[in-house]
Amino acid sequence: MVSAMARQPRIDLPDIPQHIVQRGNDRQPCFFTEQDYQRYLMDLREICSREGCQIHAYVLMTNHVHLLATPSLPGQIARIMQSLGRRYVRYINDQYRRSGTLWEGRYKSCLVDSDSYLLRCYRYIELNPVRACMVATPAEYRWSSYRSNAEGTQSILLRPHANYLALGVSQEERCAAYRALVAEALSEDDLEAIRGHVQRQHALGTHRFRDAIEAQLARRVGPAKMGRPRKESCS
Repeated sequence: MVSAMARQPRIDLPDIPQHIVQRGNDRQPCFFTEQDYQRYLMDLREICSREGCQIHAYVLMTNHVHLLATPSLPGQIARIMQSLGRRYVRYINDQYRRSGTLWEGRYKSCLVDSDSYLLRCYRYIELNPVRACMVATPAEYRWSSYRSNAEGTQSILLRPHANYLALGVSQEERCAAYRALVAEALSEDDLEAIRGHVQRQHALGTHRFRDAIEAQLARRVGPAKMGRPRKESCS
């Protein structure tokens, strides 16, 4: 009998942003009323505050969740998602007198190069409801971080990343610059890259970024490089 292959450990390093996606089991809804969205955000804030993890952007869709977070310690995201998942499932099961799982297996995540893709991930996450034709503009959707990042609405959950703060010297300047960024449509290449990397759980960024991550973890964190290996020069 052939034993199942061991799962690869997650690509996980402190102080590097991660794009996290968790879907409802069989793509079924995870949120049913306003109270459910509020409860999830309350639990997320409490757990992240306890762990010391920063949330930069989020969207709660009907049947899945996107988060952009920077952990302060290795394994922190896994602890947060496990604790959050258990707490929220218990709440849903009690609230609706149901039983069993709510989430579809393990969450997916990928490291994000802050220099090349971070703000694109902000926008990708907050524009989800627009791409899903649920609203015409991201400001119309209540359950995302857009109003905080683009309009300055106060949030006790969010912690802006340094790259977001660099958009301006004041909150007004940052919000205006961010709204202008969001108004620029993400290219199909960007959309495909963000979706594909989080699905395959590869590091999202430049070759230099991936090479640096691979050197730290001593493992591949992206697709295999194409082409024949270079010959070693004689000395």
